[in-house]
Amino acid sequence: MSQAAIKPQINRVYRKRLLVHRFGIALSVLAMTIGLAFLMWILWTLLLKGIVGIEGLGLTLFTVDTPAPGSAGGLRNAIVGSLMMVGLSTLISTPIGILAGIYLAEYGETNKFAQLTRFVTDIMLSAPSIVIGLFVYALYVAKVSHFSGYAGSIALTIIAVPVVVRTTDNMLRLVPNSLLEAAFALGAPRWKVATLVRLRAVKAGVITGALLALARIAGETAPLLFTALNNQFFSLNMNAPMANLPVVINQFAMSPYDDWRDLAWAGALIVTFSVLLLNILSRTVFSQKTPK
Repeated sequence: MSQAAIKPQINRVYRKRLLVHRFGIALSVLAMTIGLAFLMWILWTLLLKGIVGIEGLGLTLFTVDTPAPGSAGGLRNAIVGSLMMVGLSTLISTPIGILAGIYLAEYGETNKFAQLTRFVTDIMLSAPSIVIGLFVYALYVAKVSHFSGYAGSIALTIIAVPVVVRTTDNMLRLVPNSLLEAAFALGAPRWKVATLVRLRAVKAGVITGALLALARIAGETAPLLFTALNNQFFSLNMNAPMANLPVVINQFAMSPYDDWRDLAWAGALIVTFSVLLLNILSRTVFSQKTPK
């Protein structure tokens, strides 16, 4: 077949592929636009209603506890309770997750136990949070016969640990082998290479993983319904039911009282902006800088 006869066929194939390519790009842009439109709609509604709730309450929102229906109040006890439980779970999950990530990166290639740990971690990352709440309820709350802030922290810790483990494992695998071989050539033991060389090289990414885990558990509601429950009063006793923002938002948003719904919108705005600030912090201040 001559080149003059082949060229039209090539052009037809090219035009067909170009048409399919443009059609796929158009569908992708359309899907992205629809998703962004709904997201902006949600954020705009939250911003409008949340600001109204915050403006109407002012500093009362942060200095007064949750009220009875029809009376003025704030979210002090819920904010403090959330900070205590999330803070405790972060203090527990971060070192456990980092150490487990180091173990997987160092021994995960050939060790069967490490491979099983990585598999279980991947499953836990996608496990519904309500299942974790029921698990902690059955093993802890049902045994001690009362809800508590400690139970809530345990549930949040179980959710946060897999995030830290997977992030640490993935970041440590990015370290070049030449850097590790140079450290071994200087006579450094393996534990020093893992902690002082390999971990230090990706510390920004590990810190980012810890912040992302913190953002992941900050707005969890389902596990806290089965563990910490709620408390109308201000309390620092973590061995008793403890107020927290997600459960208060869930309770107040479904109530028929306008003042409670205003508090729910204000609390939702606080949680959203807290998570947003954590994500911005993890992507800017602690982002891994690439040398020029």
